[in-house]
Amino acid sequence: MANIIKEDPTMAQKKKIHAIIHTATLTAGGIGAGLAQLPGADMPVLTALQTAMIIAIGHEHGVELTKSSAKSILLTFPAGYGGRAVARYLIGMIPGYGNALKAGTAMTITETVGWTANAYFANNEIHRQPALNS
Repeated sequence: MANIIKEDPTMAQKKKIHAIIHTATLTAGGIGAGLAQLPGADMPVLTALQTAMIIAIGHEHGVELTKSSAKSILLTFPAGYGGRAVARYLIGMIPGYGNALKAGTAMTITETVGWTANAYFANNEIHRQPALNS
């Protein structure tokens, strides 16, 4: 008979969270690169992606969020909006360089938002603010 090794639930959760964050990060890079020459076009798409990522990470921590609750959490990460604005106005319109810069910026911000949201849920901060679950 084969030995069946059961995976530690926390390890399985960590793997799922890693997959959620890294999938969103790669997707954000494609969005940033693909929409580089269209000023502001990436903002709503990246916001929706990051909102969905936060909802998925919350779910892995046993917290069910509405879209508006997840957006409220996302808005507490000011680096996302500031970083995108800087990238957009510095080099965003230059083909090639702009695509690479905006892809890198979108990926870095999404990765940071993902790990920050994970830490937020892991520290149970959401349970101390029940208004976010309504």
